[in-house]
Amino acid sequence: MSLRQTFDTDAPVAIVTGSGAPRVGRVIAEELSRRGCHVALHANSSVDEAEAAASSWQTNFDRDAIVVTGSLDDDAVCDSIIDQTHSHYGRLDILVNSAAIWSPTSLDEITGDEIRRYFQINSVASLLCSRAAGRHMVGQPHGGAIIQIGDWATVRPYADHAAYFPSKGAVEAMTRSLAVELGSRNARVRVNCVQPGPVLLGDDVPAETTQQLIDSTLARRIGTPEDVASAVAFLCENTFVTGVCLPVDGGRGIFAPDGLQVGRNTG
Repeated sequence: MSLRQTFDTDAPVAIVTGSGAPRVGRVIAEELSRRGCHVALHANSSVDEAEAAASSWQTNFDRDAIVVTGSLDDDAVCDSIIDQTHSHYGRLDILVNSAAIWSPTSLDEITGDEIRRYFQINSVASLLCSRAAGRHMVGQPHGGAIIQIGDWATVRPYADHAAYFPSKGAVEAMTRSLAVELGSRNARVRVNCVQPGPVLLGDDVPAETTQQLIDSTLARRIGTPEDVASAVAFLCENTFVTGVCLPVDGGRGIFAPDGLQVGRNTG
């Protein structure tokens, strides 16, 4: 029996870039698998971890999972991981561009090469993967959904990330542009973006900083990868939403925690 005959060919198929390591991308991939998708996990350096996750999901969720590999520094990898997924399953319903790089760097120390690498991974690769996925989706009667992972703080950037934020800001314009480009070719192809707030803090974040982040949200808590994953699932399932950038930030984008209370003028 061939591999293809061992799984349900009517189930939707998703690929999530940057889902090898146990971070947000992995949780997104797991949520889509739990909801009935066959999933391709993309990994560069975390291949063993991705293989272990794929094996586990095949048992736990009764859905197939494969691993596709390669560095998104290479433009050709963007095409190959998408085409491998489509070739394996015979369809492609969901692409989530979760792969990203993020590291504090002082403005004075940023190099041109570093800036270009931020744009390559966070912007160019997302666009090229979306284009590759779009080629398959526009030819499918049921279309497909592409979800970009942006960042809420592009509207309120903080210091020491002057290379990162422009690369993520481009994702917002890319989302709208691709929604028009692909939607005009097949009305069932939709492109949206999720903009996470503070989620999955590192173990080295001081308790004081964590509390400051909690106080900076209306929800009064740190977000979770599951919050992001459920937003991705919503945008995959709702067929009347496209070209949208959805903050998942606990209200941080609209909240000014300065202690001021503005009441109604009763004078």
